[in-house]
Amino acid sequence: MLKPGRKGQASTLVEFLKTSLPTVIDLSSQTLMWAYEAILIGRLSAEALAGHGLAVQLIVNTFMFLLTFVVGASLIMNRHLGRKDTWEANHIFGQSVFLGFILAIIIGIVWYFGAPWLFKIIKESEEPISRIYGIQYLQTLSYFTPLIVVNFVCMGILRGVGDTRITMVINLLLNGLNVVLAPLLIFGRLGFPRMEVMGAAVAVGISHSIGLLMTVYVLRSRKASIFLSIKEITTPKWESVKLLFKTGLPTTVEQLSWNFGQLIVSGYAARLGVVALATHIIILRIQAVMSMLYIGFGLGSMTLVGKNVGADDNHKAEKTGKIALVTIFLIVILMAILTYMNSNLILRMFTNDVDVLKMGEMIMVIFLLVQIPKALNTVLTGNLRGVGDLQWLMWLMILAVGSIQIGATWVTVFIFHYALAGIWIVHGADELTRVTLNYLRFRRGKWKNQNNNI
Repeated sequence: MLKPGRKGQASTLVEFLKTSLPTVIDLSSQTLMWAYEAILIGRLSAEALAGHGLAVQLIVNTFMFLLTFVVGASLIMNRHLGRKDTWEANHIFGQSVFLGFILAIIIGIVWYFGAPWLFKIIKESEEPISRIYGIQYLQTLSYFTPLIVVNFVCMGILRGVGDTRITMVINLLLNGLNVVLAPLLIFGRLGFPRMEVMGAAVAVGISHSIGLLMTVYVLRSRKASIFLSIKEITTPKWESVKLLFKTGLPTTVEQLSWNFGQLIVSGYAARLGVVALATHIIILRIQAVMSMLYIGFGLGSMTLVGKNVGADDNHKAEKTGKIALVTIFLIVILMAILTYMNSNLILRMFTNDVDVLKMGEMIMVIFLLVQIPKALNTVLTGNLRGVGDLQWLMWLMILAVGSIQIGATWVTVFIFHYALAGIWIVHGADELTRVTLNYLRFRRGKWKNQNNNI
């Protein structure tokens, strides 16, 4: 028999896994859907693929802005749910949906009328035909923007408050529908019109619109831990709106800083030549897939730690955070070993270029070592978000991007001539520095005396 303390640890681990694993499946399904869509569009032409890629970049950046109040709402609501105050949690949720709808209309207008200008600004050197494909995709998607954005907000908050099995099922269903619709509308099969790039956008719009209907049904039928109140949506309270932005803005700045740093580093890789850039992009794609696991566990820790803090159970919050760290550490070690054993096979899934494969095998060892602090840092970030230490995370990221990702990478790559290996060595140093500081911050426990900071 387990001792009481170990029983508590076992139950906390089970609770953590039940919250985190569905999120991993949920987020992975969306990542795989974007890859599947890109493969289909790539069969049309290289120009169509390039235009689609630029459109997706714009869409991802837009959703990054929406994280401001998705994360803000999740953190505030977890506090209320931890205190069993579902009425106030539902109020914050309704205000978030109201904001999402207003912003969705603005985003739709910007996407439709601003698409030609946006694509011209992003990449002046791109071939005109590629920009035309990208504009077609974005403008077609703009018709569905209110439905897509509202569903993104609802699903993000549901995921953030721990209803991860619900979001997993809905995302699997809507992405499954997208898998079926995309080839039919892109290539005009089974009697459907051949719409090419616009067909891909229509498939996304239809599947996410149906996804919203499923989400609303769940929220109105009280099958989730929160309820969608029509009254709360139609009666905005500006104090709540300001609180949402104040709470979520640091996370948005943090994520935008990270993306900016990655963009600059990719530019460094491009200066090293085609082989180095191709290798770097492939390694980043592999990391993106592996990161879905880290993010899923990070969201799980954020949710449970936040609810425990809301319930004034700091001991359980700290214990949950530590269990999350141990769990992800063991998993990432196993993943790194399996990836290393199959590294050549994985690389050949992306390319047959001998030079790229040779460089990829060399970088793979460094890349896999980097994944250990990266995985730990993602979960620690979730822990710190759960306790509301958002300003710390924002400023730490800004400093890391400026001094390490941009500055130290330049010196290592172009002054000491470590080339692509230098990029990944510095990336590892960045993750190791931040994971150390974040661990000390969480362990220090200053947040235990600041439970009302959200």
